Amino acid sequence: MKKNKPKYRQIIDAAVIVIAENGYHQAQVSKIAKQAGVADGTIYLYFRNKEDILISLFQEKMGNFIEIIEGKIAGKTTAVEKLLMLVESHLEWVAEDQHLAIVTQLELRQSNKELRQKINGVLKGYLKLIDKIVIEGIETKEFRSDLNVRLARQMIFGTIDETVTTWVMRDTKFNLLELAEPMHRMLVNGCGYQTTNN
Repeated sequence: MKKNKPKYRQIIDAAVIVIAENGYHQAQVSKIAKQAGVADGTIYLYFRNKEDILISLFQEKMGNFIEIIEGKIAGKTTAVEKLLMLVESHLEWVAEDQHLAIVTQLELRQSNKELRQKINGVLKGYLKLIDKIVIEGIETKEFRSDLNVRLARQMIFGTIDETVTTWVMRDTKFNLLELAEPMHRMLVNGCGYQTTNN
């Protein structure tokens, strides 16, 4: 399978750097090939075009990220702990790779409607993970019983996403990871955290 070939990952990693540094529209396939250390034609053995590279990049990175979070969450017993792990993991993920942060927060948003729909398809796995945590919190009575799951998911994802976007726009000048605890506290309060169950 293409995805297991070293050059596939090499091209994906190169694309992250080139798109972050040049912007999606200025990131020519030839620049990506040069960064990856492969011939221009090699790119087309793995990807149809630049758009395919961007979608594959997001599928690959987000897919790996979801697997990592699922593994970390599996070790936690309460929905509140799982939500903290999700928030911390998300912030760590983007803080560790600023090029990837630029691509996910800025460049993916500037793409055309068709591309955005494909990206939203990839995001579904992550949003389902948030839903699972929220539903578990309602079932265990950690969160209030009348909580609107969809609204709670939008609040959680939207808060994390907007915070990361602000961090990227401000050239990563503040410590993103320091915001995990206060953000988590605010989110669980927004879910109607039942302190009596603690």
